[in-house]
Amino acid sequence: MDRELTKSLYKTMLLIRRTEERILEEMMKGKLASTMCHVSIGQEAVAAGVCDAMAPQDYLTSTHRGHGHFIARGGGLGRMMAELFGKETGYCKGRGGSMHITDITIGHLGANGIVGGHLGIAAGAALWSQISSNDAVTVCFFGEGATNEGITHESLNMAALWKLPVVFVVENNHYAMSLAWERSTAQLNFTEKASAYGIPGVDVDGQDALAVQEVAKAAIDRARRGEGPTLIGAHTYRFLGHSRADPSKYRSSEEEERERARDPLTILRTKAGTDVITDSDLEAYEAEVKQQLDDAVKFAEDSPLAQPSTVFEDIYA
Repeated sequence: MDRELTKSLYKTMLLIRRTEERILEEMMKGKLASTMCHVSIGQEAVAAGVCDAMAPQDYLTSTHRGHGHFIARGGGLGRMMAELFGKETGYCKGRGGSMHITDITIGHLGANGIVGGHLGIAAGAALWSQISSNDAVTVCFFGEGATNEGITHESLNMAALWKLPVVFVVENNHYAMSLAWERSTAQLNFTEKASAYGIPGVDVDGQDALAVQEVAKAAIDRARRGEGPTLIGAHTYRFLGHSRADPSKYRSSEEEERERARDPLTILRTKAGTDVITDSDLEAYEAEVKQQLDDAVKFAEDSPLAQPSTVFEDIYA
């Protein structure tokens, strides 16, 4: 086991978990500019594992449930929190909010509030990489609900046909808002789904960060060699509802209890052992993350609100 990789993945997942818990806390205090907020608590291993396998020049497109991807890619917590608070210092000057955080300087081409809306953007970014030979691979995160959108099929087919340097990562948390995965698709296996496009497909335990990282690295390396896209089905679980207003009554308490027992943080520490991630490590990580979040929230609180007078700035027409 790579000790440094294991520790790094754990710290990233912990940062995502505590950040999203803090976001919910601040939202309950009425500090967020919008209540439209979708957290990925329980799904941290997918973001951490995939983003660790990416190179600095690579691109990423994200979903409405995208805080984890942004954090794992190295986005700044202060400007992210400011965006959620509707402040001018936010990544989109307080105009985008939770579902549209973007930072092109780290290759993050934006989260997207439209289900499946960013798959075409990912294919376009990958086409640009192919044309310009910039050695960048695009990673496209999307949920299993988006697999039934027409643009998903169009984007995967185009990427496969032209052997574009893109990796499609399905975060299969088994519920598209409330519709169960088993009731929404005829083919549950992503390896089989990928075969329809003539590309490799991989099903991986999305709660195992090390397994996700290994699969993602192989797919990204393959894309960088010019061998085309891969479809990764990462089977994960969101511990909370679709959004803050969702009590998730469509799931049984037995199912939720069973899945919570497969917490990605617990799984990684169990695999690593206490000699790799010690109790003192955990204390240090928690203290470091708390300080980062305290600083981020203070930055957001101290920043000026987005002003109505600037509403027509930074637009195309």
